[in-house]
Amino acid sequence: MPLCDGLKVVRSAIHGYGVIATRPFAAGDLLLQGEGVVYRDEDEFDDTYCLVFDGDVLQPPVDEQIFYDLTCQSRWINHSCEPNTQVDSGWDAKLAHPIAWWIATRPIEVGEELTYDYAFTAEVAEPCGCGAKTCRGLIVDQDEIPNLTPEQQTKLRR
Repeated sequence: MPLCDGLKVVRSAIHGYGVIATRPFAAGDLLLQGEGVVYRDEDEFDDTYCLVFDGDVLQPPVDEQIFYDLTCQSRWINHSCEPNTQVDSGWDAKLAHPIAWWIATRPIEVGEELTYDYAFTAEVAEPCGCGAKTCRGLIVDQDEIPNLTPEQQTKLRR
């Protein structure tokens, strides 16, 4: 896996492994561009480290979700309910492939772990251990909270 300048994979206090900054980053800085493999719903694959896109990012667009399995350091960026990065995506016409990149949403200090909001759908929401003061208790998109089951609702922190 190619190494990304200013970033390092380490054991994480949040979960398993994580990515920390080895140099300071300013808000708005491009941190890294993720590399990966595209899968469709009918393919057999492990979606543990996948970004999920609507098929309209493909050229030509398709009417299904696609999965972008990260194969670089970006796969180790953990979730937080108070993230310091956001992931954006688009279509790279030259590569004929979707791309994803992470941008700092605020200054990031040396040694600080990079995080983003995984924003899972209600059907795949899982317990959150991010440790943020505003932790929702579940890794779930804010807009999906009304779709949570009654059991899932009991795990929310408000």
